[in-house]
Amino acid sequence: MDSFERLLWWLFAGSAGARTRVMILSSIREEPKNAQQLSEALNLDYTTIRHHLKMLQTNKLLLTEGDKYGKLYFVSEVMEAHWDKLEAILERTRLKDKGRN
Repeated sequence: MDSFERLLWWLFAGSAGARTRVMILSSIREEPKNAQQLSEALNLDYTTIRHHLKMLQTNKLLLTEGDKYGKLYFVSEVMEAHWDKLEAILERTRLKDKGRN
């Protein structure tokens, strides 16, 4: 397992905000959005969205264009290149969760 895959496990399977980060990343992958658009599209608090955007950007999963409130978020090239790893992690964690029910 490489360091990027370990990062994906931590961000999307090993922490409390994993589900929110998956929703944000998937929404941005469909179409670039700013924080307000994400808040409306996902029906989540703006402050929560900003927190997770910062975390995703800090870990180089997102890139931005523009500044301030109009800043658009895009999925980074490195995240796109590893999207299959993210999907595999999500599939494994879904299967694990189903086994608990």
